[in-house]
Amino acid sequence: MDFCFLTILVLVSLVYPINSLETSKHQLVNQTFQQEKEFYKMKKMIATHLQQINKPAVKTIQDPPKRSRGHNQTDNLANNFQLWSLSGESCPDGTIPVRRVTEQDLLRVSSIDEFGKKIVNEYKHQHAVAVVDGGEFYGAKATINLWNPHIESPNEFSLAQIWIVSGTYGKDINTIEAGWQIYPKVYGDYRTRFFIYWTADAYKHTGCYNVKCPGFVQINKNFVIGGTLSPNSRYNGKQVNIKLSIVKCQQTGNWWLELGKGNYLGYWPSSIFTHLKDSATEIHWGGEIANSKYPKATSTQMGSGHFPNEGFKKAAYFRNLKVVDVDENEAPMPQITYLLENTDCYTIMSKNSPKWGDYFYYGGPGRNGKCRLV
Repeated sequence: MDFCFLTILVLVSLVYPINSLETSKHQLVNQTFQQEKEFYKMKKMIATHLQQINKPAVKTIQDPPKRSRGHNQTDNLANNFQLWSLSGESCPDGTIPVRRVTEQDLLRVSSIDEFGKKIVNEYKHQHAVAVVDGGEFYGAKATINLWNPHIESPNEFSLAQIWIVSGTYGKDINTIEAGWQIYPKVYGDYRTRFFIYWTADAYKHTGCYNVKCPGFVQINKNFVIGGTLSPNSRYNGKQVNIKLSIVKCQQTGNWWLELGKGNYLGYWPSSIFTHLKDSATEIHWGGEIANSKYPKATSTQMGSGHFPNEGFKKAAYFRNLKVVDVDENEAPMPQITYLLENTDCYTIMSKNSPKWGDYFYYGGPGRNGKCRLV
């Protein structure tokens, strides 16, 4: 484009050498001035927004370097097993750890209004999800296998999560979501991170990722919502899991998030919802990716990046799926159905065993010999 502009400028200036040159210079100066004006205006808006988001810190803690592969890999993620806590740092009583929002975080979104939000219609989403519906649910639980799948484009993501759902899709759907994800556009890196999300109006105006807006009330001082999870599972090696529980407290109506056993991170107040003021009508468990190449397939992986038929230590899994009744007790599992778009790209394989209860392997490599178009 620059080359074409310069060529036209030279040709015109040969015919009208003085006037055209002066006009072009004047236009270029005006254009440059306007661009600089818009740039400083945007910088001022970003600085103001950062001041509104980032509260004064009691203490500043840095993430240490990523650990080596052989470092103390265990079967289950410890309660505070995040990179920032490895140095022994912690927050004072009465405070919580919050991931600082930077200028770069805001520059990665299309507009400040989009910051922290899901843009649901921006790209094609693909799923490998187990679903129960048709009842009244007051919570869900699962043990989720941790991985760090490949992401092809910074605008794409890969995640594994639990969804608590009620309402009408596309209109007023309420969701509570928690799990792990890799999302370079949101975090600026390709690390596996713990995340949460909520909406009360089908992702239109309410809700956000993590604690980037009012909604989720964090009470735990040892865990960063949006922080890195490490180590991750290794193909044909040690497997790492997180155990998640989202349960509605009948006394207060709030939805509590628990990581591991007795490690409560916080809660979503019932007052921020419409349909989820009461019960959920659906529970989902599984994986999701965003595909910016649609209708072509992306090489962004889901789960471990391997198909379910490879089994333990090779394919990602959810195990010990549970639903919760009105008395906050585990209830019998209803009939499970599955949400899948193209099983040549990503798929799911469910099973049951005495130790793992209801469980499934899921995921896939994305683009491959059979998966070219979605």
